[in-house]
Amino acid sequence: MEAAYGARRYREACGLLPEALGAAALALPEARQAGAEELRLRIGRPLAVTLPEGEVPLAGPAVTGADLERVVDRATAHSPYAAGETIRQGFVTAEGGFRVGLCGTALPEGGENRGLRDLTSLAIRIPRACPGTAEPLLGELRQGDRVLSALILSPPGGGKTTLLRDLVRLLSIGKGGSGPLRLALVDERGELAAVCRGRPQLEVGPATDILDGCPKALAVPMLLRAMNPQVIALDEIALPEDVSAVQSAAGCGAAILATAHAASVADLRRRPVMAALLDSGVFARAVVITGRGGERRFQVEALV
Repeated sequence: MEAAYGARRYREACGLLPEALGAAALALPEARQAGAEELRLRIGRPLAVTLPEGEVPLAGPAVTGADLERVVDRATAHSPYAAGETIRQGFVTAEGGFRVGLCGTALPEGGENRGLRDLTSLAIRIPRACPGTAEPLLGELRQGDRVLSALILSPPGGGKTTLLRDLVRLLSIGKGGSGPLRLALVDERGELAAVCRGRPQLEVGPATDILDGCPKALAVPMLLRAMNPQVIALDEIALPEDVSAVQSAAGCGAAILATAHAASVADLRRRPVMAALLDSGVFARAVVITGRGGERRFQVEALV
């Protein structure tokens, strides 16, 4: 069942490709389609697919600039100007929750990027909902009716976002507790809920409020003032301002669920900013993800 779902999501992502590239992508055996994580397009190079074992080029024509423009056109439903704000940030979100990362010539102005021209490469991320993935962890991340703040760790591509999304969904429907919780989801890069034209493309639960495309440092105080969340979830803490936002939310009584790139708690502690966050006592638990694909394992560690 899971393999069939993965292959279906891969084929849906191929629908964003021009015809010749789509044919090359669909020639990949179905068993390998099921594990595909990304489609990568680079001008002058063949289409490539990212699999658990690494990136693999596919037989077929070289990617052209026109191919890249067609993908963006399809991803934005032929309205690239309407997606201008996320394009400035280097991505667009297509229907179905597919996040298309963009590279090209940036147009900096006043210390900010105001757009991209002359695209050189694209990365189509293939998100997968894995309902129930986080269910075995609920008992270790709750204390009575209270959710413990937790930091989910893994190297890039380790499944942090998938696990966080399912944890949000489960808490929002009231799984493992006395009832549904109010969750506020900060989806800065559109990877958690994948909001497309106002509708989340990935399931994050009925009691979840989503703030899409907003930096964490701005989003957290907005949500605290406006939505009265019991839990705030956010992806990829990395910057000092992200840490400050998390600490301010914890000070207001909301539980925090977040992710960070690290192979272990010890690895995370080697970074001064993150070491200070760990020492602040905001997070009571760390969930460390090891392995890839169906071999992923979750280990919960107490931090306080």
